[in-house]
Amino acid sequence: PFSHLSCIVFRFRSLCRLQRIRGQMMTSQAGAEILVEKVGNAGVITLNRPKALNALNMNMIRLMYPQLKKWETDNETDIVIVKGAGGKAFCAGGDIRAVTEAGKIGDALAKNFFREEYILNNTIGTYQKPYVALIDGITMGGGVGLSVHGRFRVATEKTLFAMPETAIGLFPDVGGGYFLPRLQGQLGLFLALTGFRLKGRDVQRAGVASHFVESQKIAALEKELVDLKTPSIEDVSRVLDSYQKRPYVLQLTMSHPCIPAALRLFQSNSVEGIVHNLKTDGSPFAQKQAETLAKMSPTSLKITFKQLQAGGTMSLQEVLVMEYRLSQACMVVLLVDKDHSPKWSPSTLKEVSEQSVEDCFSSLGDRDLKL
Repeated sequence: PFSHLSCIVFRFRSLCRLQRIRGQMMTSQAGAEILVEKVGNAGVITLNRPKALNALNMNMIRLMYPQLKKWETDNETDIVIVKGAGGKAFCAGGDIRAVTEAGKIGDALAKNFFREEYILNNTIGTYQKPYVALIDGITMGGGVGLSVHGRFRVATEKTLFAMPETAIGLFPDVGGGYFLPRLQGQLGLFLALTGFRLKGRDVQRAGVASHFVESQKIAALEKELVDLKTPSIEDVSRVLDSYQKRPYVLQLTMSHPCIPAALRLFQSNSVEGIVHNLKTDGSPFAQKQAETLAKMSPTSLKITFKQLQAGGTMSLQEVLVMEYRLSQACMVVLLVDKDHSPKWSPSTLKEVSEQSVEDCFSSLGDRDLKL
């Protein structure tokens, strides 16, 4: 009886909290969270929740998706530019608080948010016109999904990239299973498991951004892109290249000295193997990464490892279908309140069975994501 009563109280509290959060999400007048402009032949979208670091919510997804679809077939729109308001962030992630509250009580928002977000990610990944994301500032989680699948991603010295989902019982979604395994060596796996932050020029060196331009030049760059008459992919490329100080060659020598070590230590066929590598290496960097992994959700780590292994040979569409399955599994079993000392269950890697991980990847039948 006690557990049944606490369950009812918990659901009631979660429902109240969800209604309060939803109220906050809806109070801003419709459309204000996304600013849409037509400048010449360019469609410009500005993510406009600066106080929330432009975190992506359902309202924003539902405004952005039809606009992109409309511009894709509009003869008077030749290029799309996406940026963030406020000077601090492009988009610091998805508004996951409302979604997790919904997930706890089986509310439809948990299904709809991920479904519509992934459909938006796929639209960006298959966009038929030049798509330019100006990732000038914090770009994490959901913000990565709005940029990394587009043809052009422009980082600046203010860019801070991370996929920190394993720390909150999730996995690097929004197509992380597609782009992360395609980064050099084990770099994607390292970023996915640890949530390590790449900054500035390293975001481009890693291959996450396509270009690096100084922040003070972004306004001039945007003006030049907007002024292009019927630009082709090559025209946009030429303008972006002209803003880079030197021709860029992909290289492993990032300014962060530990990246080569990460690529070596994260070479393993299991998460346990990686932890073993880190512990036996003994360098300060390896110790720090071992400590980081020890704080993450063990289930998340194993799901993420399998997600990236599988995603390396999949199309973006196949990855998003897989990640939608994972998102729904995580809603049921994984999410914890986002504090600094979560209690994970199971609490160790050893306790996470292969079968429980496998189950998260199972088909949802007619509830699967359709793209």
